[in-house]
Amino acid sequence: LGCGVATLHVKPHSSIKPHFWVEETSDWIIYPWEAVSNETIENNIQRVLECLGEDPNREGLIDTPKRVARAYAEWFDGYQKKAKDILKPIFNEDYDEMISLCNIESISHCEHHMARIDIRAHVAYIPKDGKVVGLSKLARLVDCFAHRLQIQERLTQEIVNAVEKYLSPQGCMVVIEGKHGCVSSRGIKKQNSVMVTSAVTGVFKDTNKGARQEFLSLIQNVKHNDW
Repeated sequence: LGCGVATLHVKPHSSIKPHFWVEETSDWIIYPWEAVSNETIENNIQRVLECLGEDPNREGLIDTPKRVARAYAEWFDGYQKKAKDILKPIFNEDYDEMISLCNIESISHCEHHMARIDIRAHVAYIPKDGKVVGLSKLARLVDCFAHRLQIQERLTQEIVNAVEKYLSPQGCMVVIEGKHGCVSSRGIKKQNSVMVTSAVTGVFKDTNKGARQEFLSLIQNVKHNDW
């Protein structure tokens, strides 16, 4: 008799899948036996300080490992959140026009250098069958994916994918502007450069229907130029 391979979870993009699995998910999974304690992070931060040539026991640094561990817990709390929990409850309203939330400011960190990324996100969707969520949910969704190690292209697409999956709208569009610390503070050192990415689905893909241009115009009308 042949043997099959079984797992608890499988990623949708996996090129090789097991024969059986409990759940297919794109979320980050941390199993109970993989949990990392703050103490482990603190010990490693202390080693980093030592590698830099610092004395981790001097007054200004003695509590730095603890502070960094707390900061990491805040900066990367997106790994503990799930889009399906954020995008509910779903309300049924007699509304089928564009809903948008612009100038959603958040921070992320690039997965290549762990440098800070300051982002400003703009999210729009057109409901189908009246399915809408509270406006704060869109901001929380941005934070859910931004508070992880990211590249901006993937972050943009993940937000669109979540709206598509759980709201099934007529279409969704996300535009993100990002100021990358790895570009401004090292390498080419271009402090004023801004990376812009977008992802679109449904009616926003059809340029003849005007939804995309309407949203881009809304972004320009409400944009804070001093960002």
